[in-house]
Amino acid sequence: MDLKQLRTFRAVAEFGSLSKAADRLRAAQPALSRHIKLLEHELRVELFVRNGRGMLLTSAGRMLLDRTTGLIRQIEQVSDDLKSANGNPSGRVILGMVPTVSAVLSGRFARRVLNEFPDVSLRIVESYGGHLVEWLHRGEMDLAIIYGPAVDLHLQVQSIGREDIVAVGPPGSGLNKRKQVDLKWLAKQKLILPSVSHGLRALLEKALAREKLKLEAMIEVDSYRAQISLMEEGLGYTLLPPSAIRAEVVAKRLEMAPVSPSVSRELILASPIAHPPSIATTTIAALIVSEIQELARQGRWKINMTA
Repeated sequence: MDLKQLRTFRAVAEFGSLSKAADRLRAAQPALSRHIKLLEHELRVELFVRNGRGMLLTSAGRMLLDRTTGLIRQIEQVSDDLKSANGNPSGRVILGMVPTVSAVLSGRFARRVLNEFPDVSLRIVESYGGHLVEWLHRGEMDLAIIYGPAVDLHLQVQSIGREDIVAVGPPGSGLNKRKQVDLKWLAKQKLILPSVSHGLRALLEKALAREKLKLEAMIEVDSYRAQISLMEEGLGYTLLPPSAIRAEVVAKRLEMAPVSPSVSRELILASPIAHPPSIATTTIAALIVSEIQELARQGRWKINMTA
């Protein structure tokens, strides 16, 4: 096996298509097909099932992907660090963000990276925290901005700060006229929440358990954008950080109010333990904290920064 073959294999596995992988790698499709065939011949197994809809990994292919993805990233980072030795950070950085963070940060952060570090190729991946943690463990991601607690994650973590969660409801709900919303009242409303595997749901259920309360009714939605849409349609309430719905509140498409007793969660920056970060990754990590500090200073992100 050589690195070129493994990169081809990874790209085809990611896109499920030789043509899409060829576009990503900027290579001829027949050359990529040859790499895959040589790899299968050397390993004496089929790595993909070919059909009219594309290429799907076999069980052997999934095993190879799991065992080599982190290794390929480490080799790529060695090359990136050598290129960064002249003082200009260089290379690819894969950054994960939970949806509520991405809504506030991704656009302006990407612009800042382009302006300040043009040799860094930034890829932003938006997903819920559980998926991001899994990808960090597998070495498929360099950094992720997720919500804590940080215990038992088995990752390198840096606390960014804590932010309060507010009750969010549809226009006309009267939330914007209330000083605060009692958790007991909120628990009796129809709530729009992610499923049990997600951190926000667990956070709310723990807060309710402390008050000896239970959820009465809910609509489960594993999409932040869909949550917003359902609330705008008047279908229920949810809990979110105020920074994530700032634009909707200003436009009067949603209303919000503080919760009593207060509910907050820790924002953390996580990275894999298995290998040291590249120079480019370290640079991006410092820039993330700087950008969130600036948003907090401007009043656009209500977060108590960690000293």
